[in-house]
Amino acid sequence: MRRFLRDNGLSVALFILFAVSLIGQALTGWRAHAEELRLHELPTIGFLDYLGSGHFISAVFENWESEFLQMAAYVVLTIFLFQKGASESKKPDESNPEDESPSAHRSDPDAPWPVHRGGLLLKLYSHSLSIALVTLFLVSFFLHLAGSTRRMNEEALWHGQPPQSMAETLTNAEFWYESFQNWQSEFLSIGVLLVLGIYLRQRGSSESKPVAAPHAATGH
Repeated sequence: MRRFLRDNGLSVALFILFAVSLIGQALTGWRAHAEELRLHELPTIGFLDYLGSGHFISAVFENWESEFLQMAAYVVLTIFLFQKGASESKKPDESNPEDESPSAHRSDPDAPWPVHRGGLLLKLYSHSLSIALVTLFLVSFFLHLAGSTRRMNEEALWHGQPPQSMAETLTNAEFWYESFQNWQSEFLSIGVLLVLGIYLRQRGSSESKPVAAPHAATGH
């Protein structure tokens, strides 16, 4: 167990922080929703019922959607675009190992099994990270849309208004406001990290260049 935690400590810590944050969001969201129901003189709902409510589903996947969009866009953009001095950019004036054809490593015993198989499987595997992230974005976007539709219909019921479909939610300004307010912050944060990493350092972090590296040094 000690070796497992040493070798996987970063992912374990991040998923623990995720779980704690998600539980915190669920509990505080439940209380906030109960207060909203009280103001409308409506009965409150139980915690498990709240987890299936539009209020919770919409809020969760609204954020997941923006995170996966940011990561998918960043992975794809770094294929074609460069940032001189950034530790996470390819070098613009040199060959990069990321661009090397995997076919040359078919006989490497440590290479992932799709490299040994080749063909269509290798082609898909060569783009599997962006495919997975785009898929996660699309699933999260759909669940945000479904959650927002459910939330709006729950609120419409409070006021005796007719329900709306997901297609109608897609034309709703509030839905896109929710999306864009998260998208802009994600692109800002990754852009700020990229530029700050050119001039600033964090000793011991793999996300930073070595402290003594010149500002113009690109990549690791």
